[in-house]
Amino acid sequence: MSKAEEILSLYRDRGWMIATAESCTAGMVAVAITDVAGSSDVFERGFVTYTNAAKIEMLGVRRETLETEGAVSEAVVEQMARGAQAASRADVAVAISGIAGPGGSGIKPEGRVCFGLATPRGCHSETVDFGALGRAGVRAAARDHALDLLTGAAEPG
Repeated sequence: MSKAEEILSLYRDRGWMIATAESCTAGMVAVAITDVAGSSDVFERGFVTYTNAAKIEMLGVRRETLETEGAVSEAVVEQMARGAQAASRADVAVAISGIAGPGGSGIKPEGRVCFGLATPRGCHSETVDFGALGRAGVRAAARDHALDLLTGAAEPG
C-alpha cells in the first residue's frame, strides 16, 4: 500500500477531509494524494500559494508576519495551515514553505522547509533541514514529509 493509499484509508475511516497549502512543493502533495483513484472522498482542495501575495489573499497570512518572519518560517506555515482549513471544508490541512534551491542564505539555507499541520486538535509546526539535495530532491523530501505528517494526524490514539 502506498503512503497516499494509507492516508486515504485512514481519513475515510475517520470521515475527515484534507486540504493542502503548498509553496515550494507547488502542489506535489495534492498530486500524490489525488493520483489514487477515489481520492475525492478525502481530498477537499489544494492551494498553491507561491508568492507572498497569494499567501495573503488566499490563506489570510498576515503581511506583518511575512515581513518580520519571512515566508519560510513556522509562523507563516501555521497561518497557511489554519487559513487552508478555514477556507475549505477540510478537517486537516498541511502547509509547506521552504528553500528548494538552488541557493539559500546563511540564515535560511537550501533544504530548509517549514511545515504546518492544522487538525481538529490544534495547529503544530516544525522545521526540517533536508540539506542541499538539489531542487527536485528537496521538493520530493518535503512532499514525503508532509504525507507522513498527514498520516500521523489521522492515526488512532
